[in-house]
Amino acid sequence: MESHAAPVGGPVCACCTEPAVIYQPVNKRHLCGTHIVCDVEARVASTIREAGQIRAGDRIAVGLSGGKDSTALLVILSRLLPSWPGAGLVAITVDEGIAGYRAETIRAAETLTGRLGVEHRIVSFCDLIGDDLDTLLAGREAQACTICGILRKKALTDAARAAGATAIATGHNLDDEAQSVLMNALRGDLPRLIRNTGTGRSAAFLPRIKPLAAIPEKEIAVYLFVQGLFSMLPECPYTNYALRAGIRTMLAGFENLHPGTMQHLVGSKKTIERYCAGTPVMGHLHRCRECGDPCSGDLCQVCRLRHSLGK
Repeated sequence: MESHAAPVGGPVCACCTEPAVIYQPVNKRHLCGTHIVCDVEARVASTIREAGQIRAGDRIAVGLSGGKDSTALLVILSRLLPSWPGAGLVAITVDEGIAGYRAETIRAAETLTGRLGVEHRIVSFCDLIGDDLDTLLAGREAQACTICGILRKKALTDAARAAGATAIATGHNLDDEAQSVLMNALRGDLPRLIRNTGTGRSAAFLPRIKPLAAIPEKEIAVYLFVQGLFSMLPECPYTNYALRAGIRTMLAGFENLHPGTMQHLVGSKKTIERYCAGTPVMGHLHRCRECGDPCSGDLCQVCRLRHSLGK
């Protein structure tokens, strides 16, 4: 592990006498490089076990964008997976076709999977719908995240099924989860607010698990940095069109002033889930009349999108 020493006289780790590299305001403690790695991996393992996210014999499809969150997820799962006998990994990268962005992150994903010895599959929007995202968004840039989200989910699910996966793991961190809770509350979208895609296993759906959901984004960055795994990569050019961008800035400010804000938001979701237990919030499950995928109406989101795009 590389050494990143703090200035002389700086704070030391709460677990040893090494220079600290991060301060955890919620826990009010400093940690060194070695102990932030141990701490993050232990909390991810706890999240997985408490929610029963992985079982012996599972084949986990990891959504690997090449960015920091999915990189940390694949590294951590590759280290933890021996705890589940017979379990394996396959990394899946979705190439949306975004000029000046995706090519570099794909190279990062290929380098990482080669280093870890993990099977790597790449699927593209062109294969799924016949065009790249840049072409699909011409004149529709404000819809970027909606269109991309629908197609990414479909591409990842199809690739995971083709790879024989039993579950899909995504790199959503604590910041992401808190942002989603607030966004769904602002929209008044109760079904999305209490939806838990990581529970239950059925032929209709592959469960989606979020092992990093308790880890703040900052700690993930430090986790990678102290191990020499952090890479500066370009940001998606469509990010500024998203409601999430404003929510992210606002929440970061609240978290800085009031540490624990994001944990409390995610905790509120769990409380609402308990209150709504047994209350039907989703409509009856149907099959899309065109592709056969499970959906809530006659057509799934992807097929509706195809029609709106003239595909």
